[in-house]
Amino acid sequence: MKGKEWYQADDVADEYDDKRFTGGGELIDLREKQAVLDALGPVEDKRILEVACGTGRFTVMLAERGADIIGLDISPAMMAKGRKKAQRAGVSGSVEFMRGDAARLPFPDDHFDAVFAMRFFHLADTPVTFLRELRRVSKEQVFFDTFTRPSTRVLYNWLLPMGSRLYSKRDVESLLADSGLSLAAATHDFMLPYGFYRELPGAVARPFRTVDTALGSTPLGDAVASVSYWNAKKE
Repeated sequence: MKGKEWYQADDVADEYDDKRFTGGGELIDLREKQAVLDALGPVEDKRILEVACGTGRFTVMLAERGADIIGLDISPAMMAKGRKKAQRAGVSGSVEFMRGDAARLPFPDDHFDAVFAMRFFHLADTPVTFLRELRRVSKEQVFFDTFTRPSTRVLYNWLLPMGSRLYSKRDVESLLADSGLSLAAATHDFMLPYGFYRELPGAVARPFRTVDTALGSTPLGDAVASVSYWNAKKE
């Protein structure tokens, strides 16, 4: 997986949330969380797996809403942050963090009501392998996001320390077909790339986000959006 060593470094975990989800990055955090909630729907008493859970942004959010959730990640430092979040939120009893490999998930077939992965597929060297594993352990639903090609993200993609795989719609359709999944719904967002928002204070970023959202609702928006959210079902 791209950037595997970089991602597991302790200093990366220490700075991960602050660098990405403060200031203008808060707008990214809010949109991603809403995308997960929209896709999964009511989660109370559902058994859910999050692959590449990182610092537990989504894991803890869903536990607070009553999910029985496991967050799996390769980085102990990231998961330590997630456990602290769960403790502060008072949901340690309904969330479990596990270290594991997304290419060999340590769960039986059809074990979870839903499986999702955010901020993961842009790092995957063999995405079909990972997606087949997500499908295998889910009873029905698999939800994930991708960074999109073509989009404004290509302007800075090569600067990222861990690299980044970009996907066209055709790429994702092929990936789903090879994994035995069918597309149930897709949404596309952020004409301006994430990196742009993260560099701005929140008060400055919000007007840009308003314009971005308005333009994104036009036919042009889907064509040049930098992020796509894919809600898939088992065939």
